[in-house]
Amino acid sequence: MTNRILLLLGLIGSVAAGGYLYYSATPASTGETYRVRLVAQLPIAVSNNAVAAIEIAGQTHAFSFAGLNSGKAWNDVTADAYACILETGQCDEVAGLPDGIGRLASIAATAGEHIYIFGGYTVGEDGSERSTPEVWQFDPVSTTYTRMADIPLPVDDSVAMVYDDRYIYLVSGWHDHDNVSTTQLFDTRTGEWLVATDWPGSPVFGHAGGILDRQMLICGGVEVVPPASPDARRTFELYDACWTGEIDAVDPRRIEWAPAPIPGAARYRAAMTGSERLDGFVVIGGTDNPYNYTGIGYNGVPSEADDLIIVVRSDGIERITRPGFSGRMDHRGLLEWNGGFVTMGGMAAGQIVSDEVRLISLD
Repeated sequence: MTNRILLLLGLIGSVAAGGYLYYSATPASTGETYRVRLVAQLPIAVSNNAVAAIEIAGQTHAFSFAGLNSGKAWNDVTADAYACILETGQCDEVAGLPDGIGRLASIAATAGEHIYIFGGYTVGEDGSERSTPEVWQFDPVSTTYTRMADIPLPVDDSVAMVYDDRYIYLVSGWHDHDNVSTTQLFDTRTGEWLVATDWPGSPVFGHAGGILDRQMLICGGVEVVPPASPDARRTFELYDACWTGEIDAVDPRRIEWAPAPIPGAARYRAAMTGSERLDGFVVIGGTDNPYNYTGIGYNGVPSEADDLIIVVRSDGIERITRPGFSGRMDHRGLLEWNGGFVTMGGMAAGQIVSDEVRLISLD
C-alpha cells in the first residue's frame, strides 16, 4: 500500500526512510471536475463538530456530535447531536452527549455497529480551555450512549482512524497546554487502550487524516513554535507537512512512519478520508491561516476556507479547483457516500457557521 499511494507522477526527488523509497510529486491535473449539492440541512448551524456515518436498514445515517453554534462565544459550545438520513435529506436532533457538557474539537469514528466519540475541549467564560477524557460508545439504532474507558492522555483536535473495523488510532493532538506526540490505540472489542508507535512529526492539533487498509496519511495542523526570546510568547503556525504510517500486519501497535511530500495538502481543520473507490485519499477545504475557534487567526487576521480539493492516489496527485466554489473549514471529518464526499456544517466564507450537509462529487 505504501508504494501504491506514494510512487506518484512527476518525480522530482526521493527520500529514503523506514526501508521504503518515497517520492515527491507535482500535481497530475487540475480542472473543474466536481459538483457540489446540498443534500440536507442540520436543525441548527454547527461547526467543529465530530462526524461519523453508519448504514441502518439500507440507509446511510450521518451523525454530528457537539461543536460550536453560530454565536461562536464560549456559551455557544454545545453537547447536542443530530442525525441525517442522506438518502432522504431528513435531519433530526437526537440525544446529545450524556454529561451535557459542550465540547469543541471532539472526533468520532465508526467501528462495527457503533460510533465512538473521543475527547474534545471545554471553554470557560474566562476563556480557559480543558481537554476532556471521555469516550462514548453510541448505538445509532437506539441513539443511546455507553461510557467507555477514558483516553489515557486526554486530547482534542486529534485525528481518529479505524483499522480492521476494530482498532481506533488517535494520533497527536492537543492536551490542555501543548501538543503531544502520542499515538493512542483503542481496541473496541476489549474496551482497552494500547500504546502505539509515537507520532514522529512535529506535535500538532487540527490536522487531518485518513486510512486505507494498513496505510495512514496525515497532513497539516498547527505546531507550537517556541518563543524566540525569554520575553516573547510562543506562536502557533501551520505545519506544512504530511506523513504516512504503515500499520504492522501482526502487531497493530507498531507503525512505520515516513514523510510524504504532497504539495498543498497541509491545511488546518480540513476534511479528509481514505477512499477505497478512488484507491487514494481526499482532502477538502480547511485553511492556511490557523485560528482558535472563532475563525479569527492567531495572527489577528480573519481566516477563510480554501476552495482546493486534493486527491492523492496511485496515479498521481490531483489539485482540483472550481470557479465559484465556496470552501468550508473547521471540519472534524469527511464522510464518503453515493460516489462522493459529505461534509456536515463547518465554517463558510466570513467565518459563518453553516447548517449545510453537502455532497461533493468528483467526476
